[in-house]
Amino acid sequence: MADRTPDQPGDPDGHDGPGEDNPFKGTPFEQLFGQLGGQLGGQFGGAGGQLPDFSALMGQMQAFLQPYDGPVNWGLAHDIARRTTAQEPDPTPGRADRDRVADSVRLADHWLDAMTPLPSGVTIGAAWSRAEWVEQTMDVWKVLVGPVAHHVTGAVDNALGGQLGGLPEQLKGMEQMLGPLTGMFSQLGGSMFGQQVGSALGGLSQEVLSASDIGLPLGPAGMAALVTSNVTAFCEGLDVGEDDVVLYLALRECAHQRLFAHVPWLRQHLISSVEDYGRGMTIDVAGIESKLQGLDPTDPSGLQEALTGGLFEPEQTPAQKAALERLETTLALVEGWVDEVVGQATAPRMPAAAKLQEAVRRRRAAGGPAEQTFAALVGLELRPRRLRDASALWGSLRSRLGADERDAVWAHPDLLPSAADLDDPLGFKADVEEPAEMSDAEFDAELSKLLDGDQPDGPDGPDDKRE
Repeated sequence: MADRTPDQPGDPDGHDGPGEDNPFKGTPFEQLFGQLGGQLGGQFGGAGGQLPDFSALMGQMQAFLQPYDGPVNWGLAHDIARRTTAQEPDPTPGRADRDRVADSVRLADHWLDAMTPLPSGVTIGAAWSRAEWVEQTMDVWKVLVGPVAHHVTGAVDNALGGQLGGLPEQLKGMEQMLGPLTGMFSQLGGSMFGQQVGSALGGLSQEVLSASDIGLPLGPAGMAALVTSNVTAFCEGLDVGEDDVVLYLALRECAHQRLFAHVPWLRQHLISSVEDYGRGMTIDVAGIESKLQGLDPTDPSGLQEALTGGLFEPEQTPAQKAALERLETTLALVEGWVDEVVGQATAPRMPAAAKLQEAVRRRRAAGGPAEQTFAALVGLELRPRRLRDASALWGSLRSRLGADERDAVWAHPDLLPSAADLDDPLGFKADVEEPAEMSDAEFDAELSKLLDGDQPDGPDGPDDKRE
């Protein structure tokens, strides 16, 4: 059958074709109505007056048009995330897996007690399936993605519904009839974004190793959880026993939980940083319009391809780049501290620790396909670019000033190292003098003074004359 798609500018034959009479030409309604030629006499570019296959179209759109609240169809996102996890085997962790994780978490917490003054933040250890990761982290994702979703769906609403204001004169009388379509398109935008979020989260569920694997507090407070199927996959090719891998990952998870539990501002600081980044997001409305105009609504596969191809890729403004740098620095500091503390805990006890540390570092630096999809969706990379620099900074502080001084930096966000400090990790707080060390004789002398009750001259000393 001959291609009856309306000719585009630059047609080598120099003909405008039937699309020239299409009053929707240049608007997102062009493709929607361009194939309805039957009732409208073909003037909108219909293919031989044939109606589209509405059953296929409605099947694709049914889930997208279910009622929902807010800027994102989270019900659809949840369903798609769960379906994505089901594409690969996802067994529920058995008794042996649960016991191994619980034992590893207890041992990990014991090792960490000697490495940091921060006490344990773990109330329970858990072994998760990928589906459980989706369920347990979904509420936090709603908070993280919400600001970006608000801007994206608003841009879609403007790109689609706003086109009614530019209808040709001959269709001005159809505004009332077409009005409900704008509401449908607005709802469709939230569902499209929900579809992308669901696909991204489903993909992440197949890559993450633990509840805090990406450096954000995604799971319930106090729950140190490992995704056992992904841990098993991570073990492949490492030439390290799986028990050691589980223990090492439990150490990392428990270290994260200590920070999130006992640095009271950190959890909300990280979440608020992502929210602030999303609030300042700008969307290329013209780009969305261009992509939507090229969609054939009777071709579900075309819609799916557009959705997975980054239909809503956001733009970064200079302010957003600065906000992203601040967020990435905080993530790097969290991951660097975990790397340093776990490294100290494992060095004398686990021969394979150095190999596991390097494997985790490389994995976090590279990111997986799902992380790249998420970055394209919200403009935010989940991996810390400067993990090694941050780890070196924390290690330098510990070696010069001790673990107490190292961890005292977490007392307030204003005390944290900046991105510039990571450029010279060994120079952070270089002007702070190391604690003076007393000789044994000096220590004994000072102790004797204390025990003998000697007091220095002063308000409470021998020279203090009181009536």
